[in-house]
Amino acid sequence: MNPLQASPKALYIHIPFCTNKCHYCDFTSYVLKGQPVDQYLDALEEEMKRTVAALPPQRIETVFVGGGTPTVLTPPQMERFLKSVFAHFPIAADAEFTMEANPGTTDIDKLQAMKAGGVNRISFGVQSFDNGLLERIGRIHNVDDVYRSLENARAVGFDNLSIDLMFGLPKQTLAQLADSVERAMALGLPHYSLYSLKVEENTLFHKLYERNELPLPAEEEEYEMFLLLMKKLKENGYRHYEISNFAKPGYESRHNSVYWRNEPYYGLGAGAHGYAKRERHVNLKGIQPYIEANKERLPRLEVYDIPESEAMEDFMMVGLRLLDGVRASRFEEQFPGRKLEDVFGPVIEKQLRDGLLERLERDGDFVYRLTERGVLLGNEVFGAFITAAV
Repeated sequence: MNPLQASPKALYIHIPFCTNKCHYCDFTSYVLKGQPVDQYLDALEEEMKRTVAALPPQRIETVFVGGGTPTVLTPPQMERFLKSVFAHFPIAADAEFTMEANPGTTDIDKLQAMKAGGVNRISFGVQSFDNGLLERIGRIHNVDDVYRSLENARAVGFDNLSIDLMFGLPKQTLAQLADSVERAMALGLPHYSLYSLKVEENTLFHKLYERNELPLPAEEEEYEMFLLLMKKLKENGYRHYEISNFAKPGYESRHNSVYWRNEPYYGLGAGAHGYAKRERHVNLKGIQPYIEANKERLPRLEVYDIPESEAMEDFMMVGLRLLDGVRASRFEEQFPGRKLEDVFGPVIEKQLRDGLLERLERDGDFVYRLTERGVLLGNEVFGAFITAAV
């Protein structure tokens, strides 16, 4: 069966509550104090019921709980939430079940509830090992919280752990980043995600940027930061498998790989996005509107069909983020009757000439992937495929 027509094997669930709003964050998230968390969990379970009735699931192989900060749930709320996931979705015994966490929000009781409830992978939003930088970007944890949270997670039995680091932060220096990377490497975790700051609208940083009050590193310095990160991770035995992600063999994020392969996934919760049967949806973002909608229907803000041309562009833009690249055979599998070279030939040929892509032949199949130079100019490569489908 065409994978785009199958029921999703991946499930994303959004918990939109945070202890505070970071200065760079434009996600659907709300400060926890005074929020109707239990009513939200009721509504989320209603959405689960309606979702599986509307699009019956096959075996779910990956679950990702994001936010917000899902670990602001109390241990009883966490236990209840995880039970509802397993009650409504057929989660595979060997599924990857990831939960995002903020350092300082994962005491032993919370972690035990997560472990007992089926979570087997935790992604901590560390961002930096510099307390001054953490304060500058609006994080409320400090470096001690990072070490304590990781120690607690390991004590409870979690070994599949990941941390996020950010670069290109206001007043961040190359030396500060180098120190953070050294500290991160000393932890010996199996996975690291490394993101450059993007100044998004509707954030405090965007307001400061508009007023020319956001002292960001120069473009050349940010470029040097990315080079430093790639060098250090490679030296420490990590495989650069996606533009922003590095892993020990076998610890690549299975859930995020679903997005990068342009495959379908369920998306539940306030502001969540889902993709199935060539249709995308976005849920209502406000907590109360989301709760009220679930009493009568699926809480959709928007539902729209994806034209084949747009789906093909998406396939290339997200697929080329993977350093293994895209296979021509996988393209034909998702788009029967269409050949990758027929649809994107001129764009691909130009990227090959410019040294941004390379073409390999494997088992009679063509593979297109970023060159070392293409990795550094990834956005330029991805952007070339927009409106390029013929």
